[in-house]
Amino acid sequence: MLTIGDKFPSFDLKAVKSLDPKTAFAQVTDKTDAGKWKIVFFWPKDFTFVCPTEIAAFGKLNKEFNERDAVVYGVSTDSEFVHLAWRQNHADLKALPFAMLADLKRELSTALGILDKNEGVCLRATFIVDPEGIIRFVSVNDLSVGRNPQEVLRVLDALQTDELCPCNWQKGEEVLKAA
Repeated sequence: MLTIGDKFPSFDLKAVKSLDPKTAFAQVTDKTDAGKWKIVFFWPKDFTFVCPTEIAAFGKLNKEFNERDAVVYGVSTDSEFVHLAWRQNHADLKALPFAMLADLKRELSTALGILDKNEGVCLRATFIVDPEGIIRFVSVNDLSVGRNPQEVLRVLDALQTDELCPCNWQKGEEVLKAA
């Protein structure tokens, strides 16, 4: 699995950005939103139970991520058509403010090393990627356990200070000073 300090892989994926089938689809690449921090999170399958809780939680924090010059991408191995159908049929996903990427060929998830060995779907992996494309944070949960998007935002805040941040540090608090 790729980890801290590694270059995030190049990718070129179809994405769903809205509910209208005429304008819903777009291509998203590693060059899209160049110069921004990227929050890239993966879920196992659309039309499941834990996944929409996480996706909706990231959606609720999207404005806060954007205020930190970060863009959020959600990814699974389902197709863009399945993503669109799910968004159209799940109340919590209808107003989702970020793109849902379709890693149908499993190229990105394979390059990252985050496919579950038994199921062949993405683990619940989250990456914070800096503006130069370097992975600065990785978190991977088992298929059955949802993650905490608020913690991802907290870590982004800490990374953006470029300072030493103690346990449970929150934006606006004092950072550590080396003696």
